[in-house]
Amino acid sequence: MSWIAVILGGAAGCAARHAVNLLFAHYMRSATPMATATVNLAGSFAIGALAGLVSIGRIQMSAPARTFVFVGILGGFTTFSSFMLDTLTLSQGGREGAAVANLALQLAGGIACVWAGYYGALTLR
Repeated sequence: MSWIAVILGGAAGCAARHAVNLLFAHYMRSATPMATATVNLAGSFAIGALAGLVSIGRIQMSAPARTFVFVGILGGFTTFSSFMLDTLTLSQGGREGAAVANLALQLAGGIACVWAGYYGALTLR
């Protein structure tokens, strides 16, 4: 059941992500990092708001519903939101050092990996 929730939610999230790209391309008339920034920030706000509402009991979500929304829709829309929620959870759990390490590892490691992948691919010419 959880796989179906992830697949269906992921499809919706990916479609929403693509819609944001198309909107920005249409209105900006060129490629822009603003679409990615918008998705990352909106997804981070959405996952934070939902996690907060669930944690205080303002909304109830079954495990399949949480999987559908958090992993599927928001994961398909942007995994950045999950990265931010993981960092917040570490910090709120009294693991500030681990939260900072998570940020540093993923940001520095991410740019290093994209650089290595890109320039590694160029050597295949």
